[in-house]
Amino acid sequence: MATREAVARGIRGTASTVTSAAAVMVAVFAIFASLRTIDIKQLGVGLAVAVLIDATVIRGILLPAVMTLHGAQLVPAQLASLAAAAQRSAAAPLGAPGTR
Repeated sequence: MATREAVARGIRGTASTVTSAAAVMVAVFAIFASLRTIDIKQLGVGLAVAVLIDATVIRGILLPAVMTLHGAQLVPAQLASLAAAAQRSAAAPLGAPGTR
């Protein structure tokens, strides 16, 4: 699988989960900002902003860009051999020798 295709497939598969989790976390941390204690307010606002930046800038822009630019350089050799073996077994017809 080409690097761009793999990155796009990974983003499509995880985007809704990451976005939903980030939205819940931001909502919970934003509630902290309504409390009376200034320390808790600061904690809530800081964490809400951090999660929002992580979900949008880091996971939405930086991670796909880095993965696309560096591609195979980021994948350890052992993981690459496991992926190749998985692709071979997925391509083999059912009942073929060496498959389950």
